[in-house]
Amino acid sequence: MWGGRRLESEFHKKLPPQKRIGESWEIVDRSETQSVATGGPLGGRTLHELWTQHRQEIFGDVPETPRFPLLIKILDAHEKLSLQVHPPGNVASRLGGEPKSEFWYVAAADPDAELFLGFRKAITRDSFELRLREGTVIDHIHRIPVQAGDAVFLPAGRVHAIGAGNLLIEIQQNSDTTYRAFDWNRTDSATGTKRDLHVEQAIQCIDFQDVQPRLIESEGDLLISDRSFEIRKWKLDKAREAAPLGQFTIVCCLTGNLGCAKASLAPGEIFLIPAHLEDRQLNPLAPDTSLLRVTIPV
Repeated sequence: MWGGRRLESEFHKKLPPQKRIGESWEIVDRSETQSVATGGPLGGRTLHELWTQHRQEIFGDVPETPRFPLLIKILDAHEKLSLQVHPPGNVASRLGGEPKSEFWYVAAADPDAELFLGFRKAITRDSFELRLREGTVIDHIHRIPVQAGDAVFLPAGRVHAIGAGNLLIEIQQNSDTTYRAFDWNRTDSATGTKRDLHVEQAIQCIDFQDVQPRLIESEGDLLISDRSFEIRKWKLDKAREAAPLGQFTIVCCLTGNLGCAKASLAPGEIFLIPAHLEDRQLNPLAPDTSLLRVTIPV
C-alpha cells in the first residue's frame, strides 16, 4: 500500500501494469521465494540449491547456516511505512521470529524525504505505550532528512520507519520478521480495514534508550562492518578486482554502468560473483560508475 512505480521509472524493473510495488527482492533464499541462476552450467538452480550443494565452489569459506544468510532488496517508499522494529536474536527466539539487523543506502530521495530512527530522547516502555494509545508516538521519534548517497545501519531493536519519497537499497539478515507498532491509522483500500499491528511483540524488541541515531559517516570506502555483513561503496574509475579469489561478493550498481566477466550491470541491478570465478575484474563502462560491494565477514 505504500509502494510506487520508481522501481520501473528509475531502475527499469518490469512491474505489473498499474500496480504500486514497494519491494523488489533481489538476492533471496527463503522458503516462499528464491533467486534463480539464469545461465551457465548452474542455470536454473535456486540460491538455496547453490548454498546447500555448491557452497565451497560458489561461496568459499563462510559461516554455516541453513540458508544463505543475507536478503537484499530495493524499496520504493512512495508513502511512509509503518513505525516498526525487528527483533534481536534473544527476543526473536522467544517470539518465534527471526533476528534482523539491516542497512539502508539512499539511492534516490525527494527533496523533503526523511527517515524515522530511534527516539528524540530516552522514553520508558509505559510512556511509549501511552503515546501509542494517544496517537502521538511519532512526536517522540527522531527524524533525519536524507538525500541520495546517505546510508544508515539499523541494529535489531531500533524502532524505525521509512518516510515517503525514498528509494532504498536494503541489505539485511535473512529474515522476514517485522513487528508494526503504529501505521498512521491507515486503512487498506482493498479491504477497508486497518493493517494488523504487533504492539506487544514490538515493545519486547524496542531499545528505548536508542536516542538520536545518526547516518553513517564513512571512513574511506567502508560504510559498515557488522558481524552479518560488510558493505563498501566504490567509485569505479578503473578496473578493480571484486574480491580475492576464494571469496564471493555481491555487487549492486548504483550509477553509471559496470561489467564483470560476460555480465554488465545498470543502476539497480545486483549480482553475485562466485568465490572461484577467475574473471573477477569490475570494469567501469560509463563515467561516474559507482557500486555497493557486499561481503560476509569470516
